[in-house]
Amino acid sequence: MKWSILHPDDQIVNSIQKTFSTSEVIAKVLANRKIQELDSANRFFNPNLDMLHDPFLMQDMDKAVERVIKNIKSGKPIMVFGDYDVDGTTGAASLYCAFQKFGADVTYYIPHREEEGYGLSYQGIEVAQDNDIDLIITCDCGINAFAQVDFANEKNVDIIITDHHTTDIKLPQAYAVLNPKREDCQYPFKGLCGGGVAFKLITAIGNELNIPLDEYEEILPFITLGTAADIVPIKDENRAIVHHGLNMLENVEKPGLKTLVELAGLNGHISVGQLVFSIAPKINAAGRLGDANRAVELLVTDDLDRARILAKELDDENKRRQLIQQAVVDEALYKVNAEADLKNEHALVLANEGWHQGVVGIVASKIKEEFDRPTVIIALENGMGKGSARSIPGFDLYEALTACKDYLEGYGGHPMAAGLIVSTEKLSQFKKSFINVANEQLTEENLQSTLTLDCEITLQDITPRFMEFLDKLSPYGPGNMRPKFAIRNVEISGAPKVIGKTGEHLRFKIKQGLKSIGAIGFGLSSKYEMLITGKPVDIACVVETNEWQGNTTIQLNVRDIKKS
Repeated sequence: MKWSILHPDDQIVNSIQKTFSTSEVIAKVLANRKIQELDSANRFFNPNLDMLHDPFLMQDMDKAVERVIKNIKSGKPIMVFGDYDVDGTTGAASLYCAFQKFGADVTYYIPHREEEGYGLSYQGIEVAQDNDIDLIITCDCGINAFAQVDFANEKNVDIIITDHHTTDIKLPQAYAVLNPKREDCQYPFKGLCGGGVAFKLITAIGNELNIPLDEYEEILPFITLGTAADIVPIKDENRAIVHHGLNMLENVEKPGLKTLVELAGLNGHISVGQLVFSIAPKINAAGRLGDANRAVELLVTDDLDRARILAKELDDENKRRQLIQQAVVDEALYKVNAEADLKNEHALVLANEGWHQGVVGIVASKIKEEFDRPTVIIALENGMGKGSARSIPGFDLYEALTACKDYLEGYGGHPMAAGLIVSTEKLSQFKKSFINVANEQLTEENLQSTLTLDCEITLQDITPRFMEFLDKLSPYGPGNMRPKFAIRNVEISGAPKVIGKTGEHLRFKIKQGLKSIGAIGFGLSSKYEMLITGKPVDIACVVETNEWQGNTTIQLNVRDIKKS
């Protein structure tokens, strides 16, 4: 792995040191995040809900609010239509709960992944019409639903789209389209998740009805969960939402979230990482292997017994998903070795009959991490393939798929993650085209995994004030990742241990001068022989606190080890 150490301007670092009366290391971390003045530091370290932008700055917001309030006041029902992932289901749950507080007659609908596919579905629109519903609000989907919106218009069902995915040049002919990424939208922050866009609609309606946020703030943990799971930047108003939502999760009242937190064995302050790895997979499991409406029911129910039944069901389903996922990962690795030309192909496109549609996204992430190149995983069935793609920095998936759209039935997503539909007849043409785009845009250097480090430190720099500073930098996530550091020329203290069910991890201690600190290296057991030579090493790591059996210690979470 290539190490890239950031080197902020010395004058800026010196200025920060004087302004904040702090150490050079802390000043470098602040400089790397462009926190240079007291005002920017105050906004960053004290995120609050007053920082949220005016929702009416979003294009079409006034039209959307007027249309929703019309149904609230007339008593006409509203359908909330969410995507089946965490962002879509938590956003749908937020709209449902808030609209109930606003006095709306509201129902929710999540499409079945295998039967209806991604996004706004004809079946959902027909269900709305059959139930005399003339208004559907999408969440985390709809921006590419041109035909479906036209179908709804023919049925006299108005569609309000709330979405955050990259838009086409044209927009669907919906009643209103809320998406900060649309070209004519002046909204100042483009990094909202789908639930975040829905949240702006909710607050705008709350403002018009003179209902303060504290009357429906129970939705903030939902938006926080969706924001964390959808890997959007934890910056600007996302930082304020996530900061507030994480604090609320410590004493969450809603039975569904409360039960999920208990099932995950979490207590005290919950981090973004814990949401992503412990809570989100259970919610995702509902839509990956079955009916995602269960995830929304779990989040919105006030019945603790029902919540426990649903949470246990999703937890069991998540365990089943893990087994299915591992089988697909193993088969995908085999296909890479059997079919791919890694020397000449800068992307991977893998397809197979029998792969489960619900796990292709996770598998794409795993294969991308293993081979450091854009990866598309496609599940084939009855002449069609449904796939997920994951990318590396510097390669825009949405643009790449657009370049290959002649071979696709449909696609959508972000620069780093996307979905697609391809017929088996055009699969080989798509594969060739996609790999050609990657070969044109990516060099061998792009395919080398790079570890970006904030600066070099010594063990003496790890002081109580330094640890307090790292704590205040959270919540962490894209746009504000945990600082990573290089520590040079350290000794290995005592005997390293290989740990984990299959011996994949390392536990050891490092020493520098008179100070020693414990370290854990997940997935680094291949470095064991380097550690037992007794020679000094350099490590790249995150400095964190580790809580175990009531004891709190400082620990180095090691990302890479090199000979000194």
